[in-house]
Amino acid sequence: MSRTIVSVPRSFATASGYEWKAVTLLTLGFGLVGLDRWIIAPLFPAIMHDFGLSYQDLGNLIGILGVAWGVTAIIMGRMSDRFGRRKVLIPSLLLFSLLSGVSGLAGGLLSLCLIRGVIGATEGAFTPASGAAVVDASHPRRRGMNLGLQMGAFGLFGLGFGPILATQLLAVVPSWRWVFFIVAVPGFIVALLMAKTIREPDHLDSNAPSSPAQESASTFFDAFRYRNVWLALLGLLGTMTGVWIVSAMTPNYLVDVLHLSPQSMGFAMSGLGFGGFTGEFVILGLSDFAGRRPAAGVAFLGAIACLYLFSVAGASPTLLFFLLFLTAFFAFGLVAMLAGPVAAEAAPVVLMSSSMGIIGGVSEIFGGGAAPSLAGFFAGHFGLHSVYYLAMGGFVFGLVVCLGLRETAPRRSAGIAGFGHI
Repeated sequence: MSRTIVSVPRSFATASGYEWKAVTLLTLGFGLVGLDRWIIAPLFPAIMHDFGLSYQDLGNLIGILGVAWGVTAIIMGRMSDRFGRRKVLIPSLLLFSLLSGVSGLAGGLLSLCLIRGVIGATEGAFTPASGAAVVDASHPRRRGMNLGLQMGAFGLFGLGFGPILATQLLAVVPSWRWVFFIVAVPGFIVALLMAKTIREPDHLDSNAPSSPAQESASTFFDAFRYRNVWLALLGLLGTMTGVWIVSAMTPNYLVDVLHLSPQSMGFAMSGLGFGGFTGEFVILGLSDFAGRRPAAGVAFLGAIACLYLFSVAGASPTLLFFLLFLTAFFAFGLVAMLAGPVAAEAAPVVLMSSSMGIIGGVSEIFGGGAAPSLAGFFAGHFGLHSVYYLAMGGFVFGLVVCLGLRETAPRRSAGIAGFGHI
């Protein structure tokens, strides 16, 4: 085993004014990713009526975006490391905002699937570059907290505010198409502000001298030399399995099994969005102080316990909201920590976006694609209630894997970052 200690780059020593400007813009940008990704779900009843679609079509629309997201996250994470954050961030933000508006021009299922697939590709490009840019701008001791804030905006905008915004706009605009046009506008504004604000990290400065880490870690596949890359990838797979199953199957469970009204179901489900945002911010902030591995252990145990309590709870919307809030608090906090600071610290700085793209991309393809399909099989053969045991199994797997993580939180490790080769 070898261990590399990386000194603090100049970018970590930037004025706090730049840090908070950059983190705020990157948080808004990732919030818009969540909004554009999930806005279609509350609009689907209206789209289904116009196009004559089925629930399987909804699953396909969500699935094609997830697969395209995962593939481009892997590829473009490396491009961000080689050519710069700005060259990936700004074009991808402009493109997915434009395509979100173009969704309102779709003439049927095929065109909508094609548009959503390209949106997934551009959002997948944005994701690892934006996370790496947050790390670039942050002081090491605020890295987890800042990443938690940025990643938490995805759930807050997409699963918290998105359904409310979509349904309220539907009441005042001529059709669902106008909702897509309207939600596209903020992305252009944020992209313009990013172009004026976001700086490139020091290691991409052509005039800066090469470090030993840069010289020895220069290819995409070098990311796989580091133990935490593999462990974070497997841990995030387990976590994403639980998160996606709960997010995908719970609306039907609440209506078909617990017999809640659609309004009560919507209220209970909103706990996922608000709990996820709170957890991503709090769990990552806690990991800055207690360490990544202890925070992961607590969060996995909390997610397992709260999901079990939810699975045996009765038809009380308030209680169900509370239990979904807590489940999402721990589970989404885990997603943000494993895809954020753990991934960012798993390899040297020149491979930061690459490792984040690999970990997040592979987990998105399989955790976001295969897990809901497997849950559908379980629901059809063993009953809808059985999917929660599958979700809990994903969390248990993630817990076991993450017990092997090397501690990399700056407050708890020797130096600013530590990397263990396999």
